[in-house]
Amino acid sequence: MTTFLGPDFLLDTPEAQRLYHEVAADLPIVDYHNHLPPAEIAEDRHWDNLGQLWLSHDHYKWRVMRWAGIPEDRITAPATDREKFDAFAEAMPRLVMNPVHHWSHLELWRYFGLEGTVLSPATADQVWDHVNAMLLGKEFGARGLLRQMNVKFLGTTDDPLDDLAHHKKLQGDPELVVAPSFRPDRVFQIEAAGFVPYIQALATLTGSEIRDFDSLTEALLQRLDHFIAHGCRAADHGIELLDCGAEYPSSQLDDVLRRRLDGEVLDSADAAALRAALFVTLGRAYAARGIVMQLHIGPLRNNSSRLLERIGRDAGTDSMNDFAIAAPLNALLDRLDRSDELPAMVLYSVNPAHNAILATTAGNFQDGSRPGKIQAGTAWWFNDQLDGMQRQMNDLAQMGLISTFLGMLTDSRSFLSFTRHEYFRRLLCRMIGQWHKDGLLPGDQTALNDLVRDISYRNTATWFLD
Repeated sequence: MTTFLGPDFLLDTPEAQRLYHEVAADLPIVDYHNHLPPAEIAEDRHWDNLGQLWLSHDHYKWRVMRWAGIPEDRITAPATDREKFDAFAEAMPRLVMNPVHHWSHLELWRYFGLEGTVLSPATADQVWDHVNAMLLGKEFGARGLLRQMNVKFLGTTDDPLDDLAHHKKLQGDPELVVAPSFRPDRVFQIEAAGFVPYIQALATLTGSEIRDFDSLTEALLQRLDHFIAHGCRAADHGIELLDCGAEYPSSQLDDVLRRRLDGEVLDSADAAALRAALFVTLGRAYAARGIVMQLHIGPLRNNSSRLLERIGRDAGTDSMNDFAIAAPLNALLDRLDRSDELPAMVLYSVNPAHNAILATTAGNFQDGSRPGKIQAGTAWWFNDQLDGMQRQMNDLAQMGLISTFLGMLTDSRSFLSFTRHEYFRRLLCRMIGQWHKDGLLPGDQTALNDLVRDISYRNTATWFLD
């Protein structure tokens, strides 16, 4: 019997064990999409206790705590850090087979040496005291936690209006590259109440008068170039509604934008056309500048108005959406590809029903300029658990090329989340080991080693570090 999260966790063939322990385990981490606050990295933040470090902003944990029957007063305010931690320890036995149960123990074991300790009310005092004592050490600040996991690259997620002062402080660090990622979501939220104030703020920051489409895109490109000067290698677009509007001429785009800036509510056709034009214009700019374009498609956000009012956004009340993506996604990519201005791109969907759509769409637009130029990105959000990651990799392997895959990322706000790369690498080695056992792969150990190294590290290093 394999012990809980033991040394050979998930490694159920001799080849899987060899691949993980000899090849994958010690590889550096390139985490090209996360939500870590750059200020906390630049200032090497230290935390007072495990409750503060673990539970202050992790909506994955908040969500499962509510599901386990913990009342909100013990999850967010007004509970103290210790009260939140005790509530999480109380919930933990009910979380079995949810990935949070695995992740949390891997975090306790890998960062804090608590191998074999299972969190529960009976062990809560021991875990609290042990971890808090360790957090007093200099090596357990933000930088030290990243160093423990051999993290070499971080791609943070940043609004075009961000001044990037903390990224500037981090530039030139020989141990760790922290790069801003350009995330202009609010420019695409044309129907939202905050759109006009946001464009006004963009105009003020760039010294522009934004009254037509060209002046809007010029302001955005000014900010993109500011990001590139601070090390940006990627852009990211969170897409809650994927549409591909008609291709309006510039004069019609100018009219649509002016009407919206004057407070008019646009019809869906005009909003879709403006959104598509922004997508294509920015995509061309990314291609010209060598910036990777990421599309995160499909969440249905902030569904509990009760918790949105009490806590705000990112409270753990998002879920999968189920709108159609195949036709609009292919049409948008084709608009860029027809003029040979399609950037390197990573496609994600929160809905696993879209795995095959993303893999086959990626295949439509490969051009031979680089391996896997268009990526079916890693299993995202609700899918970054064992079954979800395995489904995604099987689809990619059989409908595309898993050898060019960019592998794992954390998409996390937690400095303890990098054990998810171990979780992924163990699963990857398990799958390759089983394929080898079943005679689906040649028995060339050098080739198998290269496959694991490429997916776990070298592909992402080539895209984001080289």
